[in-house]
Amino acid sequence: MSDIRTQALACRDAATAIAALDNTARRLLLLDMAQAIDSQTDTILAANEKDMAQAAAKGVQGAMLDRLRLDAGRVATIANAVREVADLPDPVGQVTRRDQLPNGLAIERVRIPLGVITMIYEARPNVTADAAALCLKAGNAVILRGGSEALHSNTAIAAALHVALQKHGIPAAAVTLVEDLRRETMVELLQLADIIDLAIPRGGEGLIRFVTEHARVPVIKHYKGVCHLYVDKAADLTLALDLLIDGKTSRPGVCNALETLLVHRDVAAEFLPKAAAALRQRGVELRGDERSREQVPDMAVASEDDYAAEFLDLILAIRVVDSADDAIAHIRRYGSDHTEVIATTDQGTADAFVHALRSAVVMVNASSRFSDGGELGLGSEIGISTTRLHAYGPMGAESLTIERFVVRGDGQVRHPQSRA
Repeated sequence: MSDIRTQALACRDAATAIAALDNTARRLLLLDMAQAIDSQTDTILAANEKDMAQAAAKGVQGAMLDRLRLDAGRVATIANAVREVADLPDPVGQVTRRDQLPNGLAIERVRIPLGVITMIYEARPNVTADAAALCLKAGNAVILRGGSEALHSNTAIAAALHVALQKHGIPAAAVTLVEDLRRETMVELLQLADIIDLAIPRGGEGLIRFVTEHARVPVIKHYKGVCHLYVDKAADLTLALDLLIDGKTSRPGVCNALETLLVHRDVAAEFLPKAAAALRQRGVELRGDERSREQVPDMAVASEDDYAAEFLDLILAIRVVDSADDAIAHIRRYGSDHTEVIATTDQGTADAFVHALRSAVVMVNASSRFSDGGELGLGSEIGISTTRLHAYGPMGAESLTIERFVVRGDGQVRHPQSRA
């Protein structure tokens, strides 16, 4: 039997122990995990320094390096995110629907844990704690396979989590960190359909496509975040500028950052020069179509590829459109079903925009940066799904459960002839 299969089987056994805990026990476990992370901050930061040095030596830079970097504040944020998950409502055992049939049967839909979840992720040490916390909160065990660039950081964080598991008498395998990072080992892991219930890849488009192509287990995925802001002719332009600056410049290397700006032709002359000045002041490179460049002549020419790009950088594609319908058509063509934003004071236009798009999150007069599990009240986020399965959009603990039927009767049989 291979090592990875042995680890997965141990994780499945540990899932039984996690599922047996009530919400109070799971909450206390998570609070102790947060405390363990806090108490081992220096160890975690020392491990992260090793990862950062190795990444720099390999030429890693930009968004990838930012996601890898930890400091005392970020470690505290990781611990606090675990505390927030601990205090979330318990999704396990939640009755989402109850009906009484004419024959007297009581039909319930009840949430139960998925079982064993595997997370495959890149240079995001915070995912080690976030994923563990959310999976445990929902009564699941988790197999964590991080990237080689964050191995020291992930190992240090996982060690802190294991301290809390040991304190509560739970097998360490409930949070299994895979240290064999060979690709063939990851492929084997993704094909353990008899053990693993769900795989969630979190990282670049290449990683997610690799996981999807090789998995024999269900996969929750989103390939990229091509997020749009449409500034309508009825927009409050000051509000729209605030949404643009926050959405593009607050943290350009994340998947809920804006990548394309669409502006109605009636407000382009007023809005685009102000927007260009504000964005350039913050280091943003602008690439626009012909009508955008009429308003900002020194803007670079946008290509078709630019409108489909997730830049993850201070680069913005811009297009002037004739109507809200044209903006919707553009998003349908180039979007990735992640997050779309409209700035408008016209409620009818806002409603039409919301109903016409199938993206996982649609914002009306609010920044795309709110498309995040923590900001939407889910606690820490285990990922964002643009796959139309049981979960869509930012995923929290509830998305790591499934609903089953529980039928309560008093002797009903379907066929009268079955009665003795």
